[in-house]
Amino acid sequence: MRTHVRPPGRPALPPWLAHALRAQRGPVPWSAVVRGALAAGPLLLTAVLVHRTSLGVVAAIAAMLAGINDRPGSRRASVRRLGVPALAGAGGLLVGTYAGAHAEPLVLTLILTCVGLVAGGISAVGPVASGAGTQLLVASAIGAGMPVPEAGWARALAFLAGAGWLVLLRLVLPTPGATAGDFRFDGEREAVAAVYDAVAELLDAVGGDHALARRAALTAALDHAQDALTGPRLRRYASSAAERRLHAQYAAALPLAEAATALAWAGEAVGGRASEGPRRLAGAVRENTPTGPLPAPHRSGPALRALDDALLHAAEAFDQGHGSSDLHSRRRSWRSVVRLVLGAGGREYGLRVGLCFGASAAVAQALHHARWYGQHEHWYWLPATAVFLVKPDLGPLVSRVLCRAAGTVLGALVFAGFAAVLPRPEGLIVLVAVSGALIPVATRHFAAQTAVVTVLVLALVMVGGEPQASVSRIGETLLACAIVLVVGHVPMPGQRGGGVRARVAAAGSAAYAYLGHVLEESRAYSESRRAARWTLRREAYRTLAEARTAIALAAAELPPLARHSEGADEVVVALERLVDATTACAVHLDDSGHLSARDREQIAELLDELAKGRARTRLRLPELPLAV
Repeated sequence: MRTHVRPPGRPALPPWLAHALRAQRGPVPWSAVVRGALAAGPLLLTAVLVHRTSLGVVAAIAAMLAGINDRPGSRRASVRRLGVPALAGAGGLLVGTYAGAHAEPLVLTLILTCVGLVAGGISAVGPVASGAGTQLLVASAIGAGMPVPEAGWARALAFLAGAGWLVLLRLVLPTPGATAGDFRFDGEREAVAAVYDAVAELLDAVGGDHALARRAALTAALDHAQDALTGPRLRRYASSAAERRLHAQYAAALPLAEAATALAWAGEAVGGRASEGPRRLAGAVRENTPTGPLPAPHRSGPALRALDDALLHAAEAFDQGHGSSDLHSRRRSWRSVVRLVLGAGGREYGLRVGLCFGASAAVAQALHHARWYGQHEHWYWLPATAVFLVKPDLGPLVSRVLCRAAGTVLGALVFAGFAAVLPRPEGLIVLVAVSGALIPVATRHFAAQTAVVTVLVLALVMVGGEPQASVSRIGETLLACAIVLVVGHVPMPGQRGGGVRARVAAAGSAAYAYLGHVLEESRAYSESRRAARWTLRREAYRTLAEARTAIALAAAELPPLARHSEGADEVVVALERLVDATTACAVHLDDSGHLSARDREQIAELLDELAKGRARTRLRLPELPLAV
């Protein structure tokens, strides 16, 4: 598979600065904007009307945090993506409330440090766990320091109510333009359709410079579709036919993706006719209609024959609405979760977060009780701000600090202008609603998200009866930036780059498991083993994508931190080539029933290349248990 080499041009910005200036692109998520407008603002208004303003502020904070996690995807996936962090946040609010009420400053700091250690380790498990860790830390700081008269259990219930309200909006409100069938499944349909589109784009790119990027895009589409279809059933009985149909359409895409990847590995361009079939399948998924006749590619080679067979299988699955409903989701066992938390990545992550959270809490407590400093009402802002700065999965350290500082200053200045002219509390409640609507758009850049959240938080503080606090907010943020910059560069026990090493090691294990299965299949070929092979292939490509993300974030750090992950990208490239070659071998195996001498020779060469890369980077990867 060819790689694309960028032509020389103007000198590139340093990675740490380029990342701070980079923003995500895409259409405006209008459905999330509507949900954001109907979340925090109406909750706060209701609380003010029933004279429970303090609980309304807590509920609005929960809705704001849930809104940050309200990303595009299916409704079923949103239950876990929004609900699990909310449960963690409610638990953190309980711990923080009772610790803040009964513990001395030193003991409180130790408790918050321990919470940081736990939350940091949990965050290494994955995106949902990271969101849970973030809300656990933020809520524990708020519970310990926010002056709310209600008891801890009442605060926790208000927090759950605020997040639950957004989850309810996510489940009930239709997505604009969703007219094909039951609107509850529009996210799933779009995700599955995007897989077929990605297959078509990869087929168009075969033999060209963009084939590698298109294969990566196909991996991302498959990951997104797998996540979209994973979760609780929305309607247990009435939706069973739609459930089976969606699962069958996703399953039918797996052999298509396998054949397209094999064609991309061979590097021989195919005609435009080959991509017409997947595009028609994508349209059939979106419109919930039959596929109609599909153009067949020329059956001139194993990969093209596999593509044709996959198209025929997909047409049958689409028209009859049945097929394999086993999604092979990535539900991790407790043992695997514990290994991730206690592994090198989890330990480094937990120590960094715990130390930073504890240090910021200690400084905040010291300032809170210092007579020369004056009254420090919002001391909890300091550790809560540090949470978003110290989380490694939210971006490189310097990029986070720059964006947080710039966004806070901008948001505080904007709020100061609004606070001078808006009526209270009516105008501030409207400002909260507008800010909630802007969060789904602002999440594309950390500075923009920080600015919107700053406006929303300052508005909530004033509605709660406190004075304008823009200057204090800026001061707390700049102090948190300084603490995180110092702690982020403090040497830790063990080798740095544990998160990257853990991701690369997981990708190596998955790649070797996939290769081992194909080699075993070549000795005892069986049609029944194909589904297991597709599951292993999905896991290999998914873990490789996760490793690439971790490497990209680590490479955008300042040089003293970035050097700890040098060479990891070379290993991941070699692993990707190995998985691509294994996929091509699997297609040849289906076609002929055995692997050729050339197939085995290619695999051996790639394994030798991978061994040399491992030796240069000193990354620990599992040994392949089978002889090639």
